[in-house]
Amino acid sequence: MPVGTAFHERTFQLCESLNYREWSGYYAVSSYEPHHEHEYNAIRSAAALIDISPLFKYRVSGKDATRLVDRIITRDIRKVSVGQVIYTPWCDEHGKVIDDGTVSRLEENTYRWTAADPSLRWFTQNATGMNVEVEDISESVAALALQGPTSGRLLNSLVRDTDVESLKYFRVTKGTIASVPVEISRTGYTGDLGYEIWIAAERAVRVWDTLMDAGRAFDIHPAGMLALDVARIEAGLLLIDIDFNSSKKALIEEQKYSPFEMGLGRLVHANKNRFIGQSALLREQELGSPREIVGLEIDWPGVERLYEDAGLPPAVSPIASRVSVPVFRNGAQVGKATSSTWSPTLKKMIALATVKRPYMHLGTKLEFEVTVEAKRHRVGAKVVKTPFFNPKRKTATPIV
Repeated sequence: MPVGTAFHERTFQLCESLNYREWSGYYAVSSYEPHHEHEYNAIRSAAALIDISPLFKYRVSGKDATRLVDRIITRDIRKVSVGQVIYTPWCDEHGKVIDDGTVSRLEENTYRWTAADPSLRWFTQNATGMNVEVEDISESVAALALQGPTSGRLLNSLVRDTDVESLKYFRVTKGTIASVPVEISRTGYTGDLGYEIWIAAERAVRVWDTLMDAGRAFDIHPAGMLALDVARIEAGLLLIDIDFNSSKKALIEEQKYSPFEMGLGRLVHANKNRFIGQSALLREQELGSPREIVGLEIDWPGVERLYEDAGLPPAVSPIASRVSVPVFRNGAQVGKATSSTWSPTLKKMIALATVKRPYMHLGTKLEFEVTVEAKRHRVGAKVVKTPFFNPKRKTATPIV
């Protein structure tokens, strides 16, 4: 049975819909209100507070901490400075992704590592013979994502002992909120201006209360997973078990993905010091990948015509779809769309899809399967660049 996070006594009071889901053994709010519209709008137009405590979190420290991190991830950690955060995949010996997450370099040999799946066993297995400590801090550290255009001004009004205004994209700093020590990273899963706040679990509620109280002037809303799902698709961000599968849980080879197949080739520093999966990735880099995850823009007028032909008004669910649907070219299936949604900001229907190599180039015309009244149809789709939504405020400095 799931348990509540460190913020559960607050989120439960606010969750009018009683719409929850299980996330890594915790209760996670799907939407606070019966509809997630206001929560999504807060992400894109104001400030949204999201409980991300169920993330798996690890602290890696010791003389060989940098050596261990560098052995596991595909990126070159030696190029990462103290106070910097990176997003990275890590692979098995065949170059297939086990998981992805962020690595924050807190000190010269101290890192905070986040993951979607439990990773302690993999980390400790690869630490054999090293002078390093890998600590699972998933329960002791609570986490909040504060996302949206007004999030920077809100934080800047509250944080002491550090300068949030000048904090650069994918950097981390230490400070206090309501006298509670926190670490703040300029990161997030929404593709917008935003921050993630890391707090000792026993003092987490005080930080929540302070943010919510001060946040009224910045139109803050607590936001759940339904709003986050729409935002992350707009941002072109992948979700494990939906857009790709961990190689440790895949049942067949087709369910395994390499970083190149995930569109993350830029994050493979193949010529750095030896790392797990390096040989396989070097081969794939030379030969090319058989498929890739791309962005699709769906022909909305085509969807409207299908509903009109059925005598119905055009309709699309406001909830992002995690159901895979076929993608075609000239009558033959060439891939599958794994995440799709109507984008309220872009006023477009968009999707993330895995397609075969000949069809993954920008501008390629494809067909997307749409079901209307239990009848399957195909509408036009076009391969487009991701992220679909990429506002300048996400990376701009200063933010106030």
